[in-house]
Amino acid sequence: MKINYKYFLVFLAAATVACKENPKKSSAEAPENVSQSEMASENISKSDHKMASFELTPISHATAVLQFEGKTIYLDPTGGNKAFEKFPSPDLVLITDIHGDHMDIETLNSLDLSKTKLVVPQAVAEKLPADYTDKLILLANGEVKNLMNIKIEAIPMYNLREEALKFHEKGRGNGYVLTLDDERVYFSGDTEDIPEMRNLDNIDHAFVCMNLPYTMTVKSAADAVLDFKPKKVYPYHYRGTDGLSDVAEFKSIVNSNNPAIEVIQLDWYPKIK
Repeated sequence: MKINYKYFLVFLAAATVACKENPKKSSAEAPENVSQSEMASENISKSDHKMASFELTPISHATAVLQFEGKTIYLDPTGGNKAFEKFPSPDLVLITDIHGDHMDIETLNSLDLSKTKLVVPQAVAEKLPADYTDKLILLANGEVKNLMNIKIEAIPMYNLREEALKFHEKGRGNGYVLTLDDERVYFSGDTEDIPEMRNLDNIDHAFVCMNLPYTMTVKSAADAVLDFKPKKVYPYHYRGTDGLSDVAEFKSIVNSNNPAIEVIQLDWYPKIK
């Protein structure tokens, strides 16, 4: 991953001064629903992230902006137009599922989508207003489209646990693998550690969900990652009904079994200002 070291050094210097001036808060002062292991994580980064061929900015939870060869892709846009005010209007929007943290019609309506194509599964298409029909590109599980020099593969996403089958049935939503130049990028969407994930090949960057009761446990996510062996993995979509999942535990499980997989924690839950 390429990082702008000039800004990183400025940030590091500022952080060092802040640490000297402000002693660490006690656990009683920790933000609600955030574990101490998460607060102590050493590799969380709040900056945009430049890979070999593209740049990714986490927005919140399942929402991200990806920029590649002058094109801008919004993944599961939520948060209203204010969340995207520093970005160009999207060339592509990818939506994984019908739930409000993935398909937010109010946010879509607030954006300039006049020149945008929306890649969606059939279930999402059926929920969108008729005004969007001409913009839609339908993609079912297992299908592949090549758009704007980007190969887009629709990967199944669904639950396995009996108590969670009601959340995501097989065939309704899509995870996505994007091929950007020679880099393959996987976004899991809402899923458990399904065979289709475990059988993925040659993934350079994997964005993997882990939140209960809706998707999978930290241990299941780590076990799946150890199976398909992405070069880099990024926990995302890790807020559940009991707060944030323990991504530090995820990193520990993965790296104790395969230290070659780089686990990178991005800032998916920025403090509300």
